[in-house]
Amino acid sequence: MTRATSQLPRPAGSALDLIGGTPVIELTGFDTGPCRLFVKLESQNPGGSIKDRVARSMIEAAEKDGRLRPGATIVEATAGNTGLGLAQVGILKGYRILLVVPDKMAREKILHLRALGAEVRITRSDVGKGHPEYYQDMAERLAAEIPGGFYVNQFANPANPLAHESTTAPEIWEQLDQDVDAVVVGVGSGGTLTGVGRFFARVSPKTEMVLADPVGSVLAPYVETGKLIEAGSWVVEGIGEDFVPPNADLSLVSRAYSISDRESVSTARELLARAGILAGSSSGTLVAAALRYCREQTRPKRVVTFVCDSGNKYLSKVYNDFWVVEHGLAERSRHFDLRDLIARSHREGGTVTIGPDDTLLTAYNRMRSADVSQLPVLDGARLVGILDESDILAAVEGADGGRAERFRAPVRSAMTSDLHTLQVTDAPEALLPIFERNEVALVLDGEDFAGIITRIDLINHLRLNP
Repeated sequence: MTRATSQLPRPAGSALDLIGGTPVIELTGFDTGPCRLFVKLESQNPGGSIKDRVARSMIEAAEKDGRLRPGATIVEATAGNTGLGLAQVGILKGYRILLVVPDKMAREKILHLRALGAEVRITRSDVGKGHPEYYQDMAERLAAEIPGGFYVNQFANPANPLAHESTTAPEIWEQLDQDVDAVVVGVGSGGTLTGVGRFFARVSPKTEMVLADPVGSVLAPYVETGKLIEAGSWVVEGIGEDFVPPNADLSLVSRAYSISDRESVSTARELLARAGILAGSSSGTLVAAALRYCREQTRPKRVVTFVCDSGNKYLSKVYNDFWVVEHGLAERSRHFDLRDLIARSHREGGTVTIGPDDTLLTAYNRMRSADVSQLPVLDGARLVGILDESDILAAVEGADGGRAERFRAPVRSAMTSDLHTLQVTDAPEALLPIFERNEVALVLDGEDFAGIITRIDLINHLRLNP
C-alpha cells in the first residue's frame, strides 16, 4: 500500500458522515498584494455548500431537546443552500421538509430541492419583513399551522453559529498551521461570522473578521456608520440582508467591504478561469472582498475565505453569458440603436432558430428545451419566416387520426412569411408599432438575421438605462 492510498478515508456510513473536513486551496493566480490568500472549499460538502454543517447542527439540537420528533415537518425560509442542507440531512432522517424561498433563487437550486424530495413554496423577493409574503414570515406562519411543524429559524437558532465554532473554525485553524491573520465572511443568517469569530477571538485574538457584503445590503454600511440604511436590491444569492439577523454579531467585524453584483459575478468567473474552481455568486463576493483586503495590506498576512457553494447551481445565471448581459453585469458597447436591445445576438449563437424544412415536431421540441414560444425560421443566414406556438397548434389540432403525420409536416407549411422587419441601426422608437401589433421585432443587419427583440427586452433596456 502506498502512502497516498493509506491516507484515503475509509467508507462512510452515510452522506451525513461526509459533512465537514473540507479542503483548503491557496489562490496563487491572483494579485494578492503582500498576502497569501486561501479558500476553504465548502462546496465539497455532500449537499454542495457550507450550510450542510448548519443543517445537521440545527436538526440534531432540536432532536436532542425534543422540539423535533419523528414524523415532524421541518419548515424554513431560505435562499437555497440552508434548504438544501436541511433536505440533505432531514430527509435521510425521515422528516418532511417544507421550504419557503424567494423568487430570485436560481432554478438549479429549486430543481435540486425537489429532486431531494423537499416541498418548495416560492414567494416574493421584493417585500420586507412584516409583509405576509415575506419569506421568513411565511415560513413561521406555515410552521405554526402544520401539526408537528418545526420552524428552524436559522437567523436566530443558536445551533447555527455553534456549527461553525465547533467544526469550521477549528478546521481552518489546523489546516493553516494555527496562523491566520484574517477571515473573510459573508452574512446571510450570521452563523459563519459569529461562530468563526467567537472561535478566533478565543484562540487567536490577532485574527481579524472581515465582512464581504453585496451592494444594497444594510450590513456593511451598518458596520461602517452604525446606522441602518434603506435596503436596495442585489442579484447575489445567499448573503446580504435588509435587517441585522439576531445570529450576526457584527461587533466581531473589523473591516467591511461592499461588493457590486458585477464585481461578484466577474470574480466568480475569474475564479473558474484562473483556479479551476466552480463557485457560486456569493463566493465571488467573498473572494472579491478578500482580494481588496489583501491588496490594501502593507505587510504579509495569511487570509482565508470560503467557496460557500458550487457554481453548478448557477449555470443558468452567473455562468450564462446572455444572463450576465441581460442583467447589466458585463461591459457592453452602446450604439443607441436596436443593437443595444438585442439580448441574444444570432451572430454570437444566442438565438434559437429552425429551418423551413425541419418538422413541426422538431420545432416544438426546440421550443420546449429552450423555453421559448417563437422561432425565427432561417434559410442559411436569411430570415424567411417566424413560427410560434399558435402556428404549431393551428397546424396539428383536429381529429386524433393523422396527428402524428401533421407533426411531421415541414415548418414552411405553418410559418408566417409575411414579415415586418427592422434594421439594427433603427432607433428604439421603431419597436412601438411592432409591439402594438402583438408581434416580436425581427431585426436584420443588412440582409442577414441579427436577432429578435421582445417587450421584455425593451423593459429590461429601460430598467438598465434610466
